[in-house]
Amino acid sequence: MWTAIAVLAWPILIESMLNALVGLVDTTLSAGISEAATDAIGVGSYIIWFLGMVAMAIGVGSTALIARSVGAGKLAVANATVGQSIILAAIVGVVVGVLLAVLAAPVAALMNMSEQAGPLFVEYTRILAMAVPVIAIGMVGAACLRGAGDSIRPLVMMAAVNVVNIGASWALSGVDIAERTVSATGEVGRRVILHNPFTFDLGIRGIALGTFAAWFTGAVIVVAVLCRGRSGVALKRRRLRLHASTMRRLLRVALPNFIESIGMWTGNLITLLFVGWMGVAGLFGAHIVAIRVEAISFTPGFAMGIASATLAGQYLGSGDPAQARLAMRRCAMISSVIMGGFGTAFILFPQWIVGLFTQQPIHLEYAPTLIFICGWIQIPFAIGMTLRNGLRGAGDTRFVAFITWTSTYAIRLPLAWILCGVDIPLGSLGVIPNPNPYQWGIVGLWVGLCAEHLVRATLFTLRYLHGGWARIRV
Repeated sequence: MWTAIAVLAWPILIESMLNALVGLVDTTLSAGISEAATDAIGVGSYIIWFLGMVAMAIGVGSTALIARSVGAGKLAVANATVGQSIILAAIVGVVVGVLLAVLAAPVAALMNMSEQAGPLFVEYTRILAMAVPVIAIGMVGAACLRGAGDSIRPLVMMAAVNVVNIGASWALSGVDIAERTVSATGEVGRRVILHNPFTFDLGIRGIALGTFAAWFTGAVIVVAVLCRGRSGVALKRRRLRLHASTMRRLLRVALPNFIESIGMWTGNLITLLFVGWMGVAGLFGAHIVAIRVEAISFTPGFAMGIASATLAGQYLGSGDPAQARLAMRRCAMISSVIMGGFGTAFILFPQWIVGLFTQQPIHLEYAPTLIFICGWIQIPFAIGMTLRNGLRGAGDTRFVAFITWTSTYAIRLPLAWILCGVDIPLGSLGVIPNPNPYQWGIVGLWVGLCAEHLVRATLFTLRYLHGGWARIRV
């Protein structure tokens, strides 16, 4: 089992780091343009995150069904799932892309963005809205490959996405690569390390176009791999017609996960509203820089979670729930050790870490404190993330959705709102006053968000110990 975990997890770990790097590169390049550009991409990343969660919901269903089918030796069922997953990803991708394009301007107004950041956000979001279908197909196709036990080819896909994203976004944006400097008198400056030799100078539009090109490349690679069928499952032309029974099975697992994802995304969007209501220019950017840095730390938890999901599904498919339970426990233990190391680094070196990615003063003022706070909850975060994905792989998506919604809306949002100290504006109806007499701002917000992870980890651990997930039918 240790070998199986290693074979599955290390490519997923690198892949998830590369996935996080796509957003981090966009954020870093935008920080080289202006605070307003970073705010725009920061809010835009939350909107695009919605797509990722939708694609992940479909991918969870795909992984669970394919893993069970491969474990039971039913290759035809696995291939049918691949075809229906790609159909569903394409349909949902088009719908979500249209919604993003239409709602970009209203969302900018809702977020109380500055006059400089609002138009940049709309432009960035509308360009990426066109990429939504190919992003969905690429992510869902990779989930199909992982369900069959192939974690190498999704890694190749993400490596290609990053190479194209870094090269194209940098070239088109016109941003120079620079580092922060501090003089002997304490004056903060900026030193160019690598001058951008290209003359496009498209700014945030160039970053969006580079990201579009990157994900298009990734989707082409994944579809080509699936068509060749070298990973044990194949995308066949006859499977690209609607197959009612397979689609129902896929939706039965994916729909609760989609509902869970909607709950998570809406909760985080409300959190972003809290940041906007603080009324501090550049604070969106500081918030997203901290999130991008933190995202690197939880890639081990994601990798072990996917390994846990794949192994749990395959062991349950072969009728061995005891091994499925052991696999989930071992994956949680490994992710706790690695993410605990990241947490230690966040606590000891927050200023230096943030300084690697931005030189904007407001980012350097707030983001180090934020990653220092999240450093303390990395281990429970690892446990919760790994067990949640393991439960998803077992098909227990309804209970996972229940835990996520309960934890988000009963604990996460109320705690974050009270600790940040902002009032909730209701337009002509007035405001809902915050009962906290102290204005702790974004620091209080992050304390509330991080504290909730302790509760969530406890709930997922209790569900794992209960064992009801081992009897779920998919």
